[in-house]
Amino acid sequence: MRHIIAILLQNEAGALTRVAGLFSTRNYNIESLSVAATDDPTVSRITLVTRGSDAVMQQIANQLLKLIDVVAVEDLTDGEHVERELALLKLRLAPRDTDSVRGYVVRAGGRVLDPAPDCFVVELTASEAEINEFITDLARHSEAIEVVRSGALGVSRAGRNLRLVR
Repeated sequence: MRHIIAILLQNEAGALTRVAGLFSTRNYNIESLSVAATDDPTVSRITLVTRGSDAVMQQIANQLLKLIDVVAVEDLTDGEHVERELALLKLRLAPRDTDSVRGYVVRAGGRVLDPAPDCFVVELTASEAEINEFITDLARHSEAIEVVRSGALGVSRAGRNLRLVR
């Protein structure tokens, strides 16, 4: 099963390496990884996507919490959450298809960043499934030259907050 894991850790050199190392030494694959500082510059947040059973995810969470730099861990998959991914696509298309592709991008909630037919660049922020469908639909009218995806970002709904407790 696919899991989105949110991790707060001290914003220190080597902290990310220790988290990634935990996964590699246990032979777990990281499907996507996003890291950035939070509103507290001493703390970073990792959003990590991996696959495994609930028991394996609990074991991963327990092992992560043993790392000195890790402050908090939450499996967002356990509750209601909002998940989004950013995709940038560089396309080549025939000039006659420019207007129809532009219209499709706008209807899908995306933006055209560069309208040149030989280097038509679009962005879309949506769920993983919506981005997959978007890419498939665009392939009917264009050639994908380059696809860049951020991987999932997620935040829990309701009152649960992954916070540093001081």
